[in-house]
Amino acid sequence: MKRAPLTLAAAVAALAALTGAAALTAPAPAPAGAAADGKAASAARMPVERSLLVCPGPSSSDIAETTYTSFTPGAAGGGKGSARLLGATKDAKPVLEPKEPGKPVGATANGADAPALTGSADGVLAPGWTAQLTTKVSVGRARGVLGVGCTAPGTDFWFPAVSTAKGREDYIHLTNPDDAAAIVDVKLFGPDGLAKPDAGTSENIRVDPKSTKTVLLSSLAPNTQLADATAHVTTRAGRVGASVQVGEEGVGADWLPASADPAGSLVLPGIPADATSVRLVAFVPGEEDADLKLRLAAPGGAITPAGNEQLHVKAGMTTVMDLKDLTRGEPGSLLLTPADPAKASPLVAAVRVVRGSGAKQELGFVPATGPVGARATVADNRPEENTTLLSLTAPTADAKVKVTASPGTGGGEPASQEVTLKAGSTQTLNLAPAGGKGSYALTVETVSGGPVHAARTLSLPHEGVAMFTVQGLSDDHSTVSVPRASQDLSVLTR
Repeated sequence: MKRAPLTLAAAVAALAALTGAAALTAPAPAPAGAAADGKAASAARMPVERSLLVCPGPSSSDIAETTYTSFTPGAAGGGKGSARLLGATKDAKPVLEPKEPGKPVGATANGADAPALTGSADGVLAPGWTAQLTTKVSVGRARGVLGVGCTAPGTDFWFPAVSTAKGREDYIHLTNPDDAAAIVDVKLFGPDGLAKPDAGTSENIRVDPKSTKTVLLSSLAPNTQLADATAHVTTRAGRVGASVQVGEEGVGADWLPASADPAGSLVLPGIPADATSVRLVAFVPGEEDADLKLRLAAPGGAITPAGNEQLHVKAGMTTVMDLKDLTRGEPGSLLLTPADPAKASPLVAAVRVVRGSGAKQELGFVPATGPVGARATVADNRPEENTTLLSLTAPTADAKVKVTASPGTGGGEPASQEVTLKAGSTQTLNLAPAGGKGSYALTVETVSGGPVHAARTLSLPHEGVAMFTVQGLSDDHSTVSVPRASQDLSVLTR
């Protein structure tokens, strides 16, 4: 169908009408202090509108008991939103479906059929949305408490402290939340550098849409046994959630989360006071070696462990230091800083922690963790005495934080406490909701001062074994920077 040509008069009339409509709907004039030159003012912080989480499959044990917990900080009644976690398969039904912020929800699953989960939250349930899975296996090779926080999918992960040695079974769990396949590469670095993989096993690993895939790390380099190694997971296409499940014969089992992004200084928070063995594993991804100074942030301040004052890490090679019973009866956090601040080489690190001895040992991991920032949350804390312990560390400067315990999944009243931290120290806190029943969430907010790093230790002893798991807390990124904009009607006449 032909259209009549637009005359000049008609064009002018249309432009005038458009300009008038724009003027009627224009926002109020910019407030005092806005940029006078017409440029956008400084960006504002706004709550995120959508969050994504990925949780690995809990266990292959038929006697596993798994608890899923979900929580969004905030007050109820602040608006609309929805959230749900469902099995990482097509047409899966929701496992968790929170309805309002400020109240945790939980679900349980038994046996080896408990699924990996993927999910999203929007509206008021999106900012700071957190989920946790905790699994208890009473007997067998995978005996222990295995805990891991669900994470946002990504494209690049570092896992120091993995192993392909005899007696260890380390499986990397790759979960794809999207509608297109993800293609993943996994590289292993031992004390001599990159381990030569078996042909075709470590590259182009396909993870189908809405599915999860587990890879036994020892199968990637079957001719090389690495007691301590670093795994690097990257995607060629798509994105995945990635976590490593570790089982060590005669010792225990737990999840090894990814280390914080490579940085010149690292904090590994929440090493238990009664740790009988602490082994540090570090790796420098770049081309320059790293010389590090080691300190333990203890309740009384930072101390230098005798005989373990410094560590040299060769670029591209995994380095190990046995710190033995580093904490000596006091909870602490390990601080890694460059020996020469002018020569800081970014690195990643984690510690393998053992509690108990002989047949009563249990295994856990503490990776380097970023600061809590404005706010960070960990779910699935238990109200029973001496079960939940929060560690707070101020590595560089005095700081003050506010800690809030939410109601439990079965009720209770929230509780809050402010904690003042001295530079170089670690303080511990056992805070639970008043009359709380079921699991609850702990939220840490920075009030003032320098950065604070935090970790939660969950202890669920069984038949004399000090079963435990440690989860770090890091900034929940519940707000994003949104540039301020002003209307410029002159674009209509250009």
